[in-house]
Amino acid sequence: MTDTAPTEISPRPAEITIRSISVDDVYAALSRGWADFRAVPRFGLFFGGVYALVGILIFIQLWVIDQSFWILPLAFAFPLIGPFVAIGLYEVSRRREAGEPLDWSDVLGAVWRQRDGQLPSMAFVVLAGFLVWMWAASLIVILFVGQMDLAVYSDFDSMLDTANGVALVLVGGLVGGAIAAFLFAITAVALPLLLDRDVDYVTAMVTSFRAVTTNPAAMLNWAWIVAGGLFVAMVPLFLGLIVALPVLGHATWHVYRAVIAPK
Repeated sequence: MTDTAPTEISPRPAEITIRSISVDDVYAALSRGWADFRAVPRFGLFFGGVYALVGILIFIQLWVIDQSFWILPLAFAFPLIGPFVAIGLYEVSRRREAGEPLDWSDVLGAVWRQRDGQLPSMAFVVLAGFLVWMWAASLIVILFVGQMDLAVYSDFDSMLDTANGVALVLVGGLVGGAIAAFLFAITAVALPLLLDRDVDYVTAMVTSFRAVTTNPAAMLNWAWIVAGGLFVAMVPLFLGLIVALPVLGHATWHVYRAVIAPK
């Protein structure tokens, strides 16, 4: 009779518990995000400044090459990269919460270490959503703008004076909103979760979707706050993002803390 070595069974990861939250919890998280920004503004201004600079460069490039029409679809898609720029802000809020030291090497080091984790995979998912939106935007342009005079096509302001132009904006807004809503559902708390726990990106997305569907009213309010805040901040040549991104980024961490039960 031969002895067989016992089979090692890998422990199952701890189940992630979704908590019910209210709209008041969302506003409390926003207040804590503002408090984090005020406490250590240097980090927020840095990440917000980088985000705003990227937006300004994209805007200038489209204007220079006389493709200002694409500013609108890109404006819908631009907030999609915001959560990734805000990873450093999640780390700042996490460190403040844990009473850990805050210095540039620790914060930027935490961001840099994520390159070998699950965040790049999440980035590909969001990139796929971005490409789907740009493909859909191109089809909508062909459908509506293809019937317009070329001069109108190249002039965004004049385009809004036409029936086809208004229809394009409305349909594009609905399609872009649907894509953005889906991406919000799978990323709302996924990135803070990946930063905080050793989970894979699929688990993070499923957990985020569960968090949103478990708390539809609260998370819908949070979605409107994020979308509205970022779009309003983009109006003054993207400069408002210097403050809006860090406040919303810090607040995202606190929304994550509210909706996901501790280990």
